[in-house]
Amino acid sequence: MKERCQLFLLHFAGGSCYSFDFLKKQIDPDIEFIPLEIPGRGKRFREELLKNKKSVIDDYFNQISNLRNNQPYLIYGHSMGATIGLSVTEKMESIEDPPCHLVVSGNPGPGIKECNRSKEKIKRYLMKDDDFKKELRKLGGVPEEVLQNDELYKFFSPIMRADFEVLEKDNFSEEGIQLKTPIYALMGSDEETSGKISNWNAFTSKKFTSEILEGNHFFIYNHTEKITRVLEKCFEVLVLQN
Repeated sequence: MKERCQLFLLHFAGGSCYSFDFLKKQIDPDIEFIPLEIPGRGKRFREELLKNKKSVIDDYFNQISNLRNNQPYLIYGHSMGATIGLSVTEKMESIEDPPCHLVVSGNPGPGIKECNRSKEKIKRYLMKDDDFKKELRKLGGVPEEVLQNDELYKFFSPIMRADFEVLEKDNFSEEGIQLKTPIYALMGSDEETSGKISNWNAFTSKKFTSEILEGNHFFIYNHTEKITRVLEKCFEVLVLQN
């Protein structure tokens, strides 16, 4: 049996390998759907949480390297997954096994700060619980029952804090990266930094494409068909080129 093209998916802060289930049934069966996750959640909940960016990048890099076949592949990351995906792609390029495309969403690219956070001194992972819950509500994507239930919040909070620590301790370690891989960027129209989506263009020497879709930070859940079409289109372009 011929091996299939591969799609590796990198989740957002607080996410897991289940975060992309909404796409799984829509993707062409000729594409191998591979949602990844870092330690401390999902199928890896017994493993210790990672709290620095290098460890997360290395973890994803090792997962992808071990799962690779000889077929073309994509890396798709949302929010935190988009930031990490940039460095993971750079590492894959360094071993001469680059993806045919890096697809990113919910993220204007490294170096762009949220307007309402640029003046704040307290990083999210260091916030007191009440302030942290307000921040999570503002971002969306976290069920209200998790924030109101002490037991659920106690389980979920350390995961979110660890992921924010990864992003906020060294928030622009990507400076100077320029991929040889094309980038396709998507953002929601209600995201305050959506107007800076073209920032991603600075991180590739190849083709850059961007689109703004209606919605907030988690607009992806309302655009399943569109996201699927973008991912499949990136594979189709490669086939046409060959």
